[in-house]
Parts: sequence; C-alpha cells; structure tokens
Amino acid sequence: MDEVRFRRMTIEDIPAVCGIRMRQLIEEQRENRRPPDEERDLRAALEDYYERHLSDGTFVSYLAETGGEIIGTSGMSFVEKPPWFGCPSGKIGLLSGMYTDPRFRRQGIARTLLSKVVGAAKEAGCGAVHITASDMGTKLYDAFGFEENGNFRQLKLNGSERL
Repeated sequence: MDEVRFRRMTIEDIPAVCGIRMRQLIEEQRENRRPPDEERDLRAALEDYYERHLSDGTFVSYLAETGGEIIGTSGMSFVEKPPWFGCPSGKIGLLSGMYTDPRFRRQGIARTLLSKVVGAAKEAGCGAVHITASDMGTKLYDAFGFEENGNFRQLKLNGSERL
C-alpha cells in the first residue's frame, strides 16, 4: 500500500468529495436500518455548499489519500452564536463529513483527520466543537475527548412541526 498523505481540501476536490459524501450518507442510512435514499442525489447542493463555504472560509476539510485516491474526509463548518459561559467567543465548529473508506479503517486515518480539523477550529477561534455522531464514530470521538451533551435536540423543519 502507498503511503497515506493528508492535505487540505481545495475547490478542485469538490466533485470527488461530493461522491464520497453521497456514499457516506447511504452507508449511514443502512447502518441505522433505514432504507437508503439513493434516488435523491444531493451532489448539486453539496457542490454549491462546498464552493461557497470553502471560498468564504466558513468550512475547512482535510483529506486522506493514497495512490491518488481520496480514502478519507473530514469537515468543519464555522458558525457563531451569542457567547455563553462555556464558549465566550461564541464561535463553534460543527464537525461533519468524517468518513474513511471501509478498506482503510482502523489505521488511524480518521483520528489524524479529526486532529487536523479540530486544529483548524482552534485556529479559527472556536471555543467548542459540536458533532452529531454515527454509532460507528462514537468510539473515536469519545477517545478524542468529546463528551456527550444531553441538551442537544433537533426539530426538523419539513412541515410537520407544531406552530
């Protein structure tokens, strides 16, 4: 196997990363025993997101590659909320898109990618990093020092919410 190289994502990587993100989303749906929504192609929306947020600096991603193939991805979106005692800057990183090709798992790739995007969040002045983890990812995040926060709740705005 060739050496694994880690580098920051560029605009040129967007098509490949969109394909990997679609595979990740389908894999996560299967993991959660939901029928995969393979008919719904989010590539155009993903391309738009990555182009806008890579360009304005509100998203950073590191990639792992070997033999010219991207085998791992990471992502960190930067958002700002009103400051609170636990995060006086109000800046938080939203971790997403952590994925390693199944052929390369359990080799430390995800940990290296996670370390790089958490470092980027620190450099951006974030006081916290938040994530919604898949079952597969919880061991990595726990080992890295993430703590479960039972306060997180989500309301999906798809028309079924009570107003």
